Amino acid sequence: MDPLSLAEKLLAAGPICDPCLGRRFALLPGGLTNPERGALLRAALAFGPVPPEECWVCGGAFARISAWAQKAWELARPYEFHTFLFGVHLSPRLEATEEFLAERFPSPWAEPVRRHLNRALGQAFAELLRREGRTAQVDYGRPDVQFLVDMEKDAVELQVNPAVFYGRYRKLVRGIAQTAWTCPHCRGRGCGACGGTGKLAAASVEELVLPVFLEATGGVGGHLHGAGREDADARMLGRGRPFLLTVEGPRRRRVDLAWVAEEVRRRTFGAVELLDLRPATPELEERVKSGKFAKRYLAKVSFSAPVAEEAFQRAVAGLVGEIRQRTPERVRHRRADLVRRRRVLAAQGRLLSPTEAELEITCEAGLYVKELVSGDRGGTEPSLAALLGTAATVTELDVLDILDDAGVVGPEAEE
Repeated sequence: MDPLSLAEKLLAAGPICDPCLGRRFALLPGGLTNPERGALLRAALAFGPVPPEECWVCGGAFARISAWAQKAWELARPYEFHTFLFGVHLSPRLEATEEFLAERFPSPWAEPVRRHLNRALGQAFAELLRREGRTAQVDYGRPDVQFLVDMEKDAVELQVNPAVFYGRYRKLVRGIAQTAWTCPHCRGRGCGACGGTGKLAAASVEELVLPVFLEATGGVGGHLHGAGREDADARMLGRGRPFLLTVEGPRRRRVDLAWVAEEVRRRTFGAVELLDLRPATPELEERVKSGKFAKRYLAKVSFSAPVAEEAFQRAVAGLVGEIRQRTPERVRHRRADLVRRRRVLAAQGRLLSPTEAELEITCEAGLYVKELVSGDRGGTEPSLAALLGTAATVTELDVLDILDDAGVVGPEAEE
């Protein structure tokens, strides 16, 4: 069937608006909008105009576009956003009409009504923003705000998507976890094991940093995702550990990140520092969450018996290479009990006394350094303790660097 014959049948079937008539021929060349195409076909076939609200196809949906765009703006007005996206939940009547059109008036040039409605809403909303002195663009990937138009209820819903920031944190004192560390014995209710606090660490980087981000953005909540984590009793030094900070329901997205970093430093009395803060792109998020990079540690070690210099240096050299490591006993209650193979890339150390030493280790992501020293009752092979033939314990542990030469690192096992 040629387009004019099909258009004539559609016009004869009942009152149809220009957008609905035109979208049955949307894929034809010409560079016209659906309403423009519909108006031309109507004029060419000598049919008179139809008020949009009387259309038997959409039921007046296209006449409601401006009103729905206005509702969307009223919902979004309090929020800063630079990208948006519309979605439409079709009414049962319109879904049935679409099926009827496909069966009785099949067209190889047709565009789905949902696609046309979404585009028309986006155009009307963008024009309304311009009149209000604001601008925003459609983003099909990760928009700042999303709107859902429910045609049956004649309602518009707003979803404010999170704002995500990238940075690196330095943790310069011991006793601070990365995220809130809920007591496994009482699960946060408070018991003797946790001193009634419900937590095994008094504070966390997340708890210290998040309130500042919420103040800056006007958000309602959020969470921190670190590229791996160090124990609460370990410091994070050097360039810091990469992290993502997600803020839910932000009212502001462009914030003074220099102020955020300085405020965190001030409120924590220098215990936590934030470096290289910036908005996170999707690519950056993926690299933080999925990459795996080597790391460098400095451990202070205590021995149960005096150790000779020559034996110590021989044992340190014996750590370089593949390590067979079972999930440590101390984390087995919350991590899968597996045997992993990781590599120590470099090791050097010095005796501070016959029963104390400093050990610097460079290793692959996922290696538990405390157990590399202690052996974890045979769970880690080889270990410094086994190579020396005497018990060895890490008394202090610092992460000196995350070796992310590509610029960003990804998750590791908990040390």
